[in-house]
Parts: sequence; structure tokens; C-alpha cells
Amino acid sequence: MTLILRRVYHVAAFSWYAFVVKSLLAKDGEELPPGIFVYGGPWKYLTFLNLLLQMSFFGLATLNDLQAVNKQESTLNRCKDLYFSVFGFPVGMFVVLLFWSIFAYDRELVYPATIDTFFPPWINHAMHTFVLPILLGEVLVQPHIYPQTKYALAALGVVGLAYMFWIVWVYLSVGIWVYPLLGYFSTAGVVGFFFFNMSVVMLLYVLGDKLNSHVWHKDVHKMTTKAK
Repeated sequence: MTLILRRVYHVAAFSWYAFVVKSLLAKDGEELPPGIFVYGGPWKYLTFLNLLLQMSFFGLATLNDLQAVNKQESTLNRCKDLYFSVFGFPVGMFVVLLFWSIFAYDRELVYPATIDTFFPPWINHAMHTFVLPILLGEVLVQPHIYPQTKYALAALGVVGLAYMFWIVWVYLSVGIWVYPLLGYFSTAGVVGFFFFNMSVVMLLYVLGDKLNSHVWHKDVHKMTTKAK
């Protein structure tokens, strides 16, 4: 029953994210508010990149489900675990928490009201709300082997720096910040905001590790022992 539930969950989650990504890409080229898709299209938004990340993970998880049940040590299974633990969980949780924190303070800083004309509420929640319960659901349906913390945090740091440079490049190219909030910061403020966010992402990685160990204590111990 657990295996069937896991397979159904992974297929459903992958299908959902594929549908959302397709719906967003269909908007590219339409008459949107100024600056929304200029230079880089949706590819400059962490929200969209996260959707691709989640879709890729659940696609990988679905493929992994097709393997024999006892192949826990397979390369595909290890890649799936790394993908979820290092990137899928912390980045997905970060997108939800940061977006709604800023939105509650002043939505114009992150999601201007003019966007509501083009993106219905369900798309907003698909990008910024449903990600959280889907991730928590994944924690509940399957245990994951986490890598050594220092390597995971190093990987997160490299990816975070790459995204920061991408945002700065967009600004230098077209003079528009990907997120209006950044326009209120000095150069030092932007750098400080970035490092603050990276600290939050790294804490979320640790949280994911703790949740995984708490829910699957016995299973994680067995899986870790086999992997050694």
C-alpha cells in the first residue's frame, strides 16, 4: 500500500507541476505588465526556476519508482535523494516563506497588483502556496538519505551565488531589478539581503534533515547503514 501511495503521489505531483509550468510558459509573449518577462522571460524568477526544480524532482522520483523495490542503493535513487534534500526541500520552502512574508508586508515589493489581471489567483497559489504541502507530503511518503551537511551547504552556496549573479546581470543589462524590493537597497544592502536569504535556505536544509530523521528514524538508519 505504501509503495502504491508513493507512486501515485509522485505521478500526481509531477503532472501538477508540468501543468503549472505549461500554463506559465503560455503567458510568455502575451501583453503583460512592463518588466514582467523582459529579458530572460520567466527564467529570471526564482519562483519559476523552483517550479522546474520541483517538476524535475518528481519526474526523477517517478522514474525511480519503476525500479525494483530493493534497489535502494541505485544511482538513480541516490540522485533523487540528493536532489530533494539539497535543493528541492530548502529552495521550495524558501520560495513560499519569503514570498508570503514580503507579500504580507507590501505586495508591490514582490507581486504587484497589476499582475492579478494576467495571472489568476490559482496560479499565484500554485507557485507560492501549494509547494509547501506537496514538499511536506513527500517527507511523509518516503525517507531520503541526506549527504554530509558541509557538502550540501557548499552546493547550496554555489547555486545561490550563481542566481545572484544572474539577477545582477539582468539589472545591468536592462536596468530593471527582477524583484522591485531590491531597488530600495544600496549595493551593500543587496549583498546583505542575499546572504541573509542564503542563511535562511541553509537553515531550511537543516530543518528538512531533522524532519526526515524524525519521521523515518528507523528507515533512515537502515538505509544509511546499507549505503556505507
